Amino acid sequence: MNAEPLLYTFCFARPARTLDVHGSGVDGHHPLWIFHYSPDLCAILSHVTPEEFCGPTAERQLQDLAWLGPRAFRHEAVIEEVMTQSPVLPVRFGTLFSSLNALTDFMAAHRETIVEFLTRVTGHGEWSVKGLLQRKLAQRTVVSSRRSKQQAQLAAIPEGRRYFVEQRIQRHAQQELSLWLEQTSRQLAGDLAANALEFRECRVVSRELWEDGVEEVLNWAFLLPNSAITGFRQRLDRTNLEFSQSGLRFELSGPWPPFRFVPALSMSGFPSAI
Repeated sequence: MNAEPLLYTFCFARPARTLDVHGSGVDGHHPLWIFHYSPDLCAILSHVTPEEFCGPTAERQLQDLAWLGPRAFRHEAVIEEVMTQSPVLPVRFGTLFSSLNALTDFMAAHRETIVEFLTRVTGHGEWSVKGLLQRKLAQRTVVSSRRSKQQAQLAAIPEGRRYFVEQRIQRHAQQELSLWLEQTSRQLAGDLAANALEFRECRVVSRELWEDGVEEVLNWAFLLPNSAITGFRQRLDRTNLEFSQSGLRFELSGPWPPFRFVPALSMSGFPSAI
């Protein structure tokens, strides 16, 4: 394996006299630096040794959360630092180039796409909305609502038969809850997306990862203009006031680098890209 250091790429950004980066790259050793490709485009880089990301040892390390976690955190922290100074196109963790010539060829091939994206996200940030459900509380709410609507009918049913009717209400609670979640989510997504440049539905974390009976039921990303953030937050606050007692609440976080809105930049045809 070539012992020459590799170029670790964090993101692409707009050059500016005030653009600056501090500290080291993901390895905690090699410093960050800025490669100025053109007057309107630069890349944030550091060097890494080939053994960090290539070969059998690297494959084992990439499966080790104790090794991977701090480096992934540093990857995102660098991009977030740059984002405070310039629009960014973040790249995936572990994006490497064998040389500056290889990176230059890649940037030349994708320059138009990268520059268009930087223009598009100027004045915007990625905001995350997660829907969290206390399922048992929500089911009790659904059952209580159905009983209230059928109270007069239930009162007129003989006690023995009434038991079976109430059991049927319980059985249908999950189906009604799913329908209620779908309708509520669809309406809220439409309202929130109206304020966003782009909207994405993202992977939901498995319910086994949550405690206290709470599970993630939706995970959305919005590319929001800075001017829309106040109204967006107020809309979520009103929704939480309406539904939190029913076991459903929404958590907002951001702004983040626009990872979920990055266009595909193919590495095909670039044999020097790692």
